[in-house]
Amino acid sequence: VQLVESGGGSVQAGDSLTLSCAASGRDFDDYAVGWFRQPPGKEREFVAAVSWSGGNKYYAESVQGRCTISRNNAEKTVYLQIGSLKPEDTAVYYCAVRDYYTDYASASNFRGYDAWGQGTQVTVPS
Repeated sequence: VQLVESGGGSVQAGDSLTLSCAASGRDFDDYAVGWFRQPPGKEREFVAAVSWSGGNKYYAESVQGRCTISRNNAEKTVYLQIGSLKPEDTAVYYCAVRDYYTDYASASNFRGYDAWGQGTQVTVPS
């Protein structure tokens, strides 16, 4: 599976943004998908994950309540909507796939993901 993120940019604090993760290759609907981000000078961190069916979702506490992950398997695309953006949301955002996850711990562990996109930059000036 190959992944390409898009939708990043520079936005004002308080605005909303929708990132897309487009997949190519076979069997995309067999995979769980996660979004991660890497703020400048910091470690990569978990944002959200969705199961292969879209029926199970996890969110990091930092985005809980203002973030929605969704997927359209027919279009082979996963979306990440983030509202009420803050300067601390500034990061490179990556999507990744894995066979499955069993709980929050596995969904949020970047080491369990097999393929990654190149990332898309989101900047929220302070």
